[in-house]
Amino acid sequence: MAAKWDGHSSCVLCLAVSAEGLVASGAERGELALWHGGGSPAAQLRLPQADDVTSVVFSSRRPGTLFASHGESISVLDVRSLQEPLERFHVNQEEINCLSVNHTDTFLAAADDSGAIKVLDLESKKVSRSLRHSNICSSVAFRPQRPQSLVSCGLDMQVMLWNLQKVRPLWTTNLQESAREEESAGSGGQFFNPPLAHSLSVASCGNVFGCGAQDGKVRIFRVTGLRFERELELQGHSLAVSQVLFVPGAYWLLSGGNDGKVLLWDVSGDVGKQQKSPAKSLHRRKGQAAASSRKDGKLNQVASNEHAGVVPKLTIEHGEKVNWLSYAEIKGCRRVLVADQSSSISAYPLPES
Repeated sequence: MAAKWDGHSSCVLCLAVSAEGLVASGAERGELALWHGGGSPAAQLRLPQADDVTSVVFSSRRPGTLFASHGESISVLDVRSLQEPLERFHVNQEEINCLSVNHTDTFLAAADDSGAIKVLDLESKKVSRSLRHSNICSSVAFRPQRPQSLVSCGLDMQVMLWNLQKVRPLWTTNLQESAREEESAGSGGQFFNPPLAHSLSVASCGNVFGCGAQDGKVRIFRVTGLRFERELELQGHSLAVSQVLFVPGAYWLLSGGNDGKVLLWDVSGDVGKQQKSPAKSLHRRKGQAAASSRKDGKLNQVASNEHAGVVPKLTIEHGEKVNWLSYAEIKGCRRVLVADQSSSISAYPLPES
């Protein structure tokens, strides 16, 4: 069963965990909260204009600094004394959906509803790059150990690889085109569910990343030089995948969906393997059942099977649409933190191996 963290008065939209184990959560109507690792409230603040807090991210090198997006603005806060923002940036023209800061703390990227990604130079405090999708940009993520490189995705069904020295993407994949190819190869039927891309997460190695989409699939990509290629496809959700998250230091991927499920995937045995036809091999395996489902937040362990690389290692029947996922080590135990349509945060234990 999940431990519940109660302290917000409205729907929790986003989460982040600092290097020191402090948890930040953002909610509707400008609510921002800090939590000690065990779930006890540390501080709370309502940001000006009471715009929904849509993304929070801790500074990479200064864990006491928190960036929070609300409306079209980004506030910089000191978590040691959570009061009025130290600074505020207004560089986006529409609501921000996702923030990402690089590991050197030199750039902050903000993806918004216009499709723009504004990259802010944190030293000069000016926009250094304006990148763009043709529709809402839902997620952006810097690659670890590569301060000039980032990936993004959006409701234009595009996944893009960028380098900040250029204004055009280095590489782009259209998920709709690849999905249509799979659909026609698999059944010859008509393509119905466009894979609008909702979330990205990059593994600690910096070369592998996952993307969750509207069609219920999670696609795993590997960056090789100036491009990336799809290595794996995970099918375990019956509705859109709203969130994906690589567990730090491992090839474990968490996915959360509109079906109320949180799945844990171990892709360590599959990432990097050469597959002549990933779509076909996955099509042969997709009839295998994922974890059996139970309600009320029960957890189900799945027996390992080396031939079933796309079967979840763990299924959490959370029961509510997932807004955000985060990961924390609390008192030596691994936890996945889940924000949903409620005002509570749920903390579930994860297996140790």
